[in-house]
Amino acid sequence: DVRWLLTKGKLPADTWEEVVRTAHDVGLRSSSTIMFGHVDAPPHWVGHLRRITRIQQDTGGFTEFVPLPFIHRNAPIYLAGHARPGPSFDDSVRVHAVARILLDRVIHNVQVSWVKLGVEASSEILRSGANDFGGTLMEETISRMAGAGWGIRMAPEEFDDAIRAIGRTPAVRTTTYDRIETKAAF
Repeated sequence: DVRWLLTKGKLPADTWEEVVRTAHDVGLRSSSTIMFGHVDAPPHWVGHLRRITRIQQDTGGFTEFVPLPFIHRNAPIYLAGHARPGPSFDDSVRVHAVARILLDRVIHNVQVSWVKLGVEASSEILRSGANDFGGTLMEETISRMAGAGWGIRMAPEEFDDAIRAIGRTPAVRTTTYDRIETKAAF
C-alpha cells in the first residue's frame, strides 16, 4: 500500500477517511490532495480519485482537489533509494487531466501547485484540466524543505499575466471558492 510506505503506517487510509468524513459531518470543509511521483503508479492515482469521489458524494465537504508532485531532492524515502525522483511533466499533466475527468461532477476545482511546478508548467496544466492556479503561500516550508526550486510569493499582477497569457480570465476567490472579483481583460 502506497500510503503505508509513505507514512510508515502512522495513518492508514481507512483512518484518514474516517477523520475526513467526521470533519465534513460536523460542517468543516477541506481540500483533497494526492502526492504522486514517488512509489506510485497510475492505478494508485485512479484508486485514490475514486475514494475521494465516494467521500465527496457522501459528504460534499471537499472544496478542491490538489495534485502535489513529489519533490525528491531532500525526501528521506528518495534518499534511502525507495522512490523515484518525482513525476515527469507528462505524468503531472496526466494526473490533473484524469482528476478533471473523474472528479468533474463532484469536485469542480482542480488546483495546480505552481510552487512545486513553476509558473510555465503550471500554465500548461491549466490547459489540461486544472482551473485554479493556487495562490501565494505565506509560510510554505514543506516544498522548500524537500528541495523545491520555485518561490512562495508571486505578485498578483504576475498571476494575472500568466493566466491571461493562456487566454483565461483571472479571478480572486476565497478559500471556499466564492468569487470575490473577476479581473477585466485589458
